[in-house]
Amino acid sequence: MNPLEQRLGYKFRNPLLLAEALTHPSLGYETQRHHFDNQRLEFLGDAVLQLIFTEYLFDHYPDLTEGQLTKIRARLVSREGLRHSAEALDLGKYLMMGRGEESTGGRQRSSSLSDAYEALMGALYLDSDYVTVRRMVLTEAREHLESLDIEDANANPKGRLQEILQAITPLSPIYEIIDQSGPEHLKEFVSRIVWENRELGRGSGRSKKDAEVQAARLALELKVWETRVGESIGPCETSSCEQPTE
Repeated sequence: MNPLEQRLGYKFRNPLLLAEALTHPSLGYETQRHHFDNQRLEFLGDAVLQLIFTEYLFDHYPDLTEGQLTKIRARLVSREGLRHSAEALDLGKYLMMGRGEESTGGRQRSSSLSDAYEALMGALYLDSDYVTVRRMVLTEAREHLESLDIEDANANPKGRLQEILQAITPLSPIYEIIDQSGPEHLKEFVSRIVWENRELGRGSGRSKKDAEVQAARLALELKVWETRVGESIGPCETSSCEQPTE
């Protein structure tokens, strides 16, 4: 077993798969000769990792919404997230790449490391099976998974509101600044949210962004979208809630 296989605790039956996973595209570009590289395995490995983390999050966080699970998974399979996994294996040391790429820091570059990690998992999947890859990935990521910062929906009320409304209709809510007062250094803004000719909530703040966040937070409490058309919908009269026309 070579040092990387020892680190993985796995002996490749087909060593060419491992070589392919560790071959950076720059090697072929620089030599102007045909070399296989890790791009196809990267494509496969990305899909395998997506499934592994999707399955893990689905099992461990039954109370989270689809949108919340998607955001957490995106962090796990992001370039930065996979770079940490690659660094834990010291993967950069084993990459085969062109001299130009190496001289410009290619072995430490986030894109090179994350791509190589995906390719390595793709190669491992072809050489073994899904269960083996899943066990290896979750073992390597255990510490990171146990310390995941699960975003509270209240920390991003605008995003949470967007997810809820777009599950009902493709139309996005419109945020309008309807009032501002006070001296320049102490401005107070008032924002309202309009969606499907209905006002969902209003909020105020020292900046336009704060006012919009407060309006979204109130909208999540009122849940006006659950009220049937024709029923009382709170602070908004129909005539004042029409979406502005161009």
